[in-house]
Amino acid sequence: MKIKILISSLLLASCFASVHADTQASQVSSKAVSSYAKTKYPIVFTHGMAGFIRVGTDQFGLDYWYQILPDLARNGANVWATRVSPFNSSEIRGEQLLQQVEEIRAITGAEKVNLIGHSHGGPTIRYIAGIKPQYVASLTTVGATNKGSPVSDLILTVRDVAPILETPVTSVVNALSKAIVWAQGLDPNSYPHDSLASANSLSTSGSAKFAQQYPLGMPSSACGEGAAVEQGIYNYSFTGVGTVTNLLDVDSVLKATSLLIDGGRDNDGLVPRCSAKFGKTIRDDYNWNHLDEVNQVLGLKAIFAPDPVDVYRQHANRLKLQGL
Repeated sequence: MKIKILISSLLLASCFASVHADTQASQVSSKAVSSYAKTKYPIVFTHGMAGFIRVGTDQFGLDYWYQILPDLARNGANVWATRVSPFNSSEIRGEQLLQQVEEIRAITGAEKVNLIGHSHGGPTIRYIAGIKPQYVASLTTVGATNKGSPVSDLILTVRDVAPILETPVTSVVNALSKAIVWAQGLDPNSYPHDSLASANSLSTSGSAKFAQQYPLGMPSSACGEGAAVEQGIYNYSFTGVGTVTNLLDVDSVLKATSLLIDGGRDNDGLVPRCSAKFGKTIRDDYNWNHLDEVNQVLGLKAIFAPDPVDVYRQHANRLKLQGL
């Protein structure tokens, strides 16, 4: 048994070492004009499935957290964007994030960080709190797959019904994962890509197993609140329940996937409202779809919906007022 554990540890170590050089977190700096968002600890952002820090060039690129991090920096926050495998399990992504959290702690001298994760980034940051709670001041999940997504369940069901599709589909999605890394100017092979592991992690059954192992902040009822503070860690969540929020926005295609979830009701196009619940709910009914939650695409949203940039700034101030 000890030999098996040692071999597994070495394999995991080699896997993570291969991505370490290219997964260093990126600090977002801007001349501060106020201290409104100046938290005690750095704020560290983690993207979801198929995510990135920035794709394209400096002149014609696109940030995942569109306009959000520069605004926080202008308001005094010490803010960082992290990069993990676009498609892989919550545990693999969590180990990649852990390396970057340790780098941020070393660079800033901060004892802890405030972690914010969107979509699959939610379970990813929860992994850090599960294995290194001493590193975490707060966890905030945004439109997160804390209890999984029926969309992932459907994908796995199709795989089970037609197993012949597994290899070609996973190959295509793994190629997409590599393309996302390449578009960030990195070697695609420096990251492990595993779309099937991603689908399993995002399924309702996979998410339930993950929650059993990492229960901190998780609600005990189907759609209730989790612990607002647990093991000294402050827990928050917010999410949208919109689908087509702006007809000019390409993310309107999420209307199709929303229909796979409770007939198109009470979800953001990919994640059910109740699945996104974690810790203290800030709000669970924003008129945002899954991409609006990170101010995509290019800030297009419903006319009267709250500006995500404002919501994140206000949340940073909330953390500040809690002494975090």
